[in-house]
Formats: sequence, C-alpha cells, structure tokens
Amino acid sequence: MSESGPEPGDRPPGRSLSDAVVELLEAVVDWFDHEVETVVREKVVLPSQKLGLMLVAAVSAGCLAVVGILFLMAGVFMLLGEAIGYAWALLLLGAVLLVKSAIFLAIRFRNTQR
Repeated sequence: MSESGPEPGDRPPGRSLSDAVVELLEAVVDWFDHEVETVVREKVVLPSQKLGLMLVAAVSAGCLAVVGILFLMAGVFMLLGEAIGYAWALLLLGAVLLVKSAIFLAIRFRNTQR
C-alpha cells in the first residue's frame, strides 16, 4: 500500500463542494480586500500625507514671514517717526502698503483672467 495522496475524486468526510466554493470565494475576497487596501494606501493616503505636510510647512513659513514683516515695519516706523514725525511715518507706511497691495491685486487679477 502506497500513500500517494488523495485521489482527485475523493473528498474529506463532511466537506462538500459548496464548502470548497465558499472557502475559495472567501480567499478571493480576502485577496481583493488586501489589494484594494494596498492601492488606496499607495495612491491616496501617502500622497495626501505628503500634501498635508507641505501645506503645514507653507502655512508656517507664511506666518513667520508675516511676523518678520510686522517687526520690520515696526522698526521702520520707529526710525521714520524719529526723523519725520510719527503721524507722517504712519501715513507714509500706510500709503506704501496700500500701493503694494494694489499692485499685487492687479497682477493677480490679470493672471486669473488668462
């Protein structure tokens, strides 16, 4: 007697063809879930995390730039206030900021029209 394994038509007792089909379908569903999870992680989650980190860095840099500009403007105000008077210094700095914002808005508006 040699034991070479089960014959192709033999089934273990208590296990029907429908049980084997259900097991196969469960294996296919598990594989599909794993593949979908991998694709979503690689194509959606990781790029979203990188984008989020880039946005946080950009917002932080922008906030630091605004604080730096405020300190520079305060220093320029103090110097101009000593030289030409504080009222004229405020008027001059306000006018400069308004002209710069108007130029920026004009450039931005012109670029959005294209």
